[in-house]
Amino acid sequence: MTTRRELANAVRALAMDAVEAAKSGHPGMPMGMADIAEVLWNDFLRHNPANPRWFDRDRFVLSNGHGSMLQYALLHLAGYDLPMEQLKRFRQLHSKTAGHPEYGHTPGVETTTGPLGQGLANAVGFALAEKVLAAHFNRPGHTIVDHHTYVFLGDGCLMEGISHEVCSLAGTWALGKLVAIYDDNGISIDGEVHGWFTDDTAKRFEAYGWNVIRGVDGHDPDAVKRALAQATAQQDKPTLICCKTIIGFGAPHKQGKEESHGAPLGKDEVAAAREQLGWHHPPFEIPAEIYAGWDARAKGAELEQAWNARLEAYAQAYPELAAEFRRRLAGELPADWAAKSQAYIAKMQAEGPEVASRKASQMALDAFGPLLPELIGGSADLAGSNLTKWKGSKDAGNGDASGGQGNYVYYGVREFGMTAIANGLALHGGFIPYDATFLVFSDYARNAVRMSALIPSHTIHVYTHDSIGLGEDGPTHQPVEHLASLRHIPNNQVWRPCDAVESAVAWKVAIERKGNPACLVFSRQNLKHQQRTEPQVAAIARGAYVLADPAEAKFKAILIATGSEVELAMEAMRTLAQQGVPVRVVSMPCTEVFDEQPLEYREGILPSWCRARVAVEAASADYWRKYVGLDGEVIGMTGFGASAPAPQLFEHFGFTVSHVVDAVKRVIG
Repeated sequence: MTTRRELANAVRALAMDAVEAAKSGHPGMPMGMADIAEVLWNDFLRHNPANPRWFDRDRFVLSNGHGSMLQYALLHLAGYDLPMEQLKRFRQLHSKTAGHPEYGHTPGVETTTGPLGQGLANAVGFALAEKVLAAHFNRPGHTIVDHHTYVFLGDGCLMEGISHEVCSLAGTWALGKLVAIYDDNGISIDGEVHGWFTDDTAKRFEAYGWNVIRGVDGHDPDAVKRALAQATAQQDKPTLICCKTIIGFGAPHKQGKEESHGAPLGKDEVAAAREQLGWHHPPFEIPAEIYAGWDARAKGAELEQAWNARLEAYAQAYPELAAEFRRRLAGELPADWAAKSQAYIAKMQAEGPEVASRKASQMALDAFGPLLPELIGGSADLAGSNLTKWKGSKDAGNGDASGGQGNYVYYGVREFGMTAIANGLALHGGFIPYDATFLVFSDYARNAVRMSALIPSHTIHVYTHDSIGLGEDGPTHQPVEHLASLRHIPNNQVWRPCDAVESAVAWKVAIERKGNPACLVFSRQNLKHQQRTEPQVAAIARGAYVLADPAEAKFKAILIATGSEVELAMEAMRTLAQQGVPVRVVSMPCTEVFDEQPLEYREGILPSWCRARVAVEAASADYWRKYVGLDGEVIGMTGFGASAPAPQLFEHFGFTVSHVVDAVKRVIG
């Protein structure tokens, strides 16, 4: 009979062989956690290799993602569509076995775990999603949302500050179906961690309100099984299982040392490890009895079939709820969404409110929120400034009067953790999440914003107080380079609307951007409403459009602006018209969307014959050079802001009608 150790050794062998073949990788963690993984995957994890997207599966997250060969070996052995050929091509171009697990690239991978700690944060998002969806849809006798989230993590994840942010929240939210398994091997790349990581991790997590299981021998399957049984029986608190392991377990000369962490073991050490482990099989060869011991397909199919039967019974008892549940899991917007959202945009154009775009954002949420029960959002302790709470907001974290059926998350001052949790909410399914803070604090969140674009996840990032226009708080709080930084992230849309109409369109486009993120950037100060025709309103969604052209003459220059500077461009256009200089004004709320438009459309907005162009934005100037060319000018920021009332700052830094007029005259020549 195949023993547990033999099953685990298959993982160790595949990890050694793949890293050795690639001459690159991290064999130590997979070898150290193989025994834990064997117990979890064979005795606890509810999943179906034949259908990796089965909804009520348990989620498995490898936060210490450098040990990706652990997950690839598990997926292959359990029966996922990850053939041995892909393991042989570990870390090679176009293989399905990248250096770190990638969502959408490898079947069975729930999230892209690259930077340490973010997988743990995503897992908190998964667990929150499960809790809130269960409260929304489960009914007595009909439980259709009931799964755990398991996350592997190491010392590096716990040293990263994001682990404090998200684990504090997980305890506060009492995420009882979150189980974190800590690979306590005492080794990081620089060596033994006692020189730089002396925290009492168990006490730390107990202080967060977690259930902590200490001192588990990670190489004793019975001890691991008892700990997991205790963890899954706990419903009121998340659980941390502290497992003592030996990194590189089985490699006689390198186990327990940093040499096994981030480099191939070497041919001789691999051979010695095979001998010590009793694994007498050639590289990448797995005996049939080992495959049989790992194969999860039959059990997974039974689990999914049983759930499908429960879902059918639920549909009989609650047909409307079941239809709503299926719609949300499919990622489909409500049938009346398109018409009602467009009607709201037309209403804003007709009414023309002159409000700060952050207020316009809240107004859009008030209109769109009742249409979208899947919308869930929150702010990093700035709800009253970001204006992210709308009339139907209810606490999702602790329930309060909502009975757990909430849609608003109080994140506290945790920008990084908030954003990574929102990515987890999006990846889980059933939600469209948004997060919010001041634009200047997007620096704290930026790596998770980058991950939302790389994964990609359908996460909406809301940023307010968008320029030097926030005034007296001074340069520490005035974003200058942040818009350019966010715009440079591939697959990320950054919207900076100029009024309530563009704000509503930005929300609509972001909501409809399935599987991909967007950043919505709003002002603190009131913005003037802009008059538009119906075709102009429709063109907002194309990223840029002609807001104004001269009435009786061909334009000689083009003014390009976003956000609060659009009104400045319009005022400059009127002044220039009085001086006999006709100009066009282009509002460009989203450069990324505009750049994706067909050449014919872009040429119609910014014709190549007109090289006299001036871009105006109270942010980093250099970004706009690609639109104005060598002959144009940019009125923007080339340094940091200052502390003063907003009108004084705009005048001081040259955001005035006279400055724009002079720039236009210079580019005309």
